[in-house]
Amino acid sequence: MSALPTGRARSFALISLFLASFMELLDATIVNVALPQIEQSLSAHSSELQWMVASYTLALAIGLITGSRLGDIYGRKRLFVVGLVLFTLSSVLCGLAMNPEMLIASRGLQGFAAAAMIPQVLSSIQVMYKPSERAGAMAGFSALAGVAAVSGPILGAVLTDADLFGWGWRTIFFVNVPVGIFAVLCAIRFIPESAAPVRHRLDIPGVLMLAAGILGVLYPLTMGREQDWPLWTFLMMAAGVLILLGFVVLQRREERGGGEPLVAVSLFKNRSFAAGMALMMLFFIPMNGFFLIQTLFLQLGLDYPILKSGLTMIPFSVMVPILAGLSAAILARKIGKVVLQLGPLVIAAGFVVLIFTVQAAGAGVTPWQLIAGLALGGAGFGMVVAPVGIFVLSEVPVKSAGSASGLFNTTTQLSGALGVAIIGTIFFNALDAGTGTSRPAVFAGAFTSTMWIMAGGMVLAAVAASFLPRWAPETDPLESIEADPTPAESRT
Repeated sequence: MSALPTGRARSFALISLFLASFMELLDATIVNVALPQIEQSLSAHSSELQWMVASYTLALAIGLITGSRLGDIYGRKRLFVVGLVLFTLSSVLCGLAMNPEMLIASRGLQGFAAAAMIPQVLSSIQVMYKPSERAGAMAGFSALAGVAAVSGPILGAVLTDADLFGWGWRTIFFVNVPVGIFAVLCAIRFIPESAAPVRHRLDIPGVLMLAAGILGVLYPLTMGREQDWPLWTFLMMAAGVLILLGFVVLQRREERGGGEPLVAVSLFKNRSFAAGMALMMLFFIPMNGFFLIQTLFLQLGLDYPILKSGLTMIPFSVMVPILAGLSAAILARKIGKVVLQLGPLVIAAGFVVLIFTVQAAGAGVTPWQLIAGLALGGAGFGMVVAPVGIFVLSEVPVKSAGSASGLFNTTTQLSGALGVAIIGTIFFNALDAGTGTSRPAVFAGAFTSTMWIMAGGMVLAAVAASFLPRWAPETDPLESIEADPTPAESRT
């Protein structure tokens, strides 16, 4: 049996895991702020811009549960290194993209790579640290994740504006290369190998059906507007829905037969879990849509330079970690699920403030005038993202906690892809139908009308939160899921 790392070796292993998580979270949002430059450079259409964002989150959503299972079967370190190498190589392909199709495909490859490496991060931390030692590592992981999640637009703007070596927007992808190489070297040298004590079967037909069903819905939804909604788009969406219904039926049959389904459908019999999944969808669809359209509005509608556009989001980014910490440490304990009801309403209020600000100031709106609305949005976002997992998973049986966690994370990513497709389509439709004396006026009209819809979605998210348990448990339900600490090399 090989010894687990300690001291400096364990620190380097943790750094490798942290860097991988940081890159994944950063790449989920960093591309948004560079979309106008990418559009001009690659002569991309609006639907292609949507896919540049959605292909990453969609691939990640489809692959997350599979990545977790593969790590359990073949070794978590092995899958982590493979995913990290593939993520680094796909980042190079993104930076070298010569046309929209190549960038979309490379972003999808990035998403699948992330799906291989990310599920191994927390499992590896559990292997390397005793329960009494995990608090510090997990606190560092949470803090880094929070920073990465909200700094993407700002860092993307800084890197693109710096135009290092004349790379322009390509820098946001090339920056992953030295980071990825260092993380790979640390992982190979210091991360211990581990695997699950019981090898779960991989549901390949389930994965293929889920992917086909989601693509069947999202592809025509995104592409239909530019082609004036031909008949094939509706037929393809209907087929996608039927495939997803068939997926649910087969997963239920697999579970009842004692098999290992990709998705444990029985989890949705738990009212709090079902409500939590609805909350996640209703929350992240408008939220991810907002990240897309605010960039397009600021840069294409108001002609903000990319750096000014990125820095405009500072009030949002600053408020997220402040309220996340406050909500997880204090509000969730003091007012329970009310924090998850208030969070979406605070975001909705922020959206309404932005709407009236844009309507009042018009094309002359300044970043200073947007501070109040963006700060409210960031505060509401922080109030939700920190404690939501504990509430959603609180009444899930311990034996199903792993499956529930995987579905929770998959739903988050899938909602992001849906948000880009749905909100992006609504926004571009509003642009096409817009009337006004100038481009800023047309963009302002499309932005405000879409924001009203997104604010309504947040109100529905607050309603869904009312079905969650009144109080969260004292400990995170996932703390009961222990990774097998036995190194894989010692197994027979």
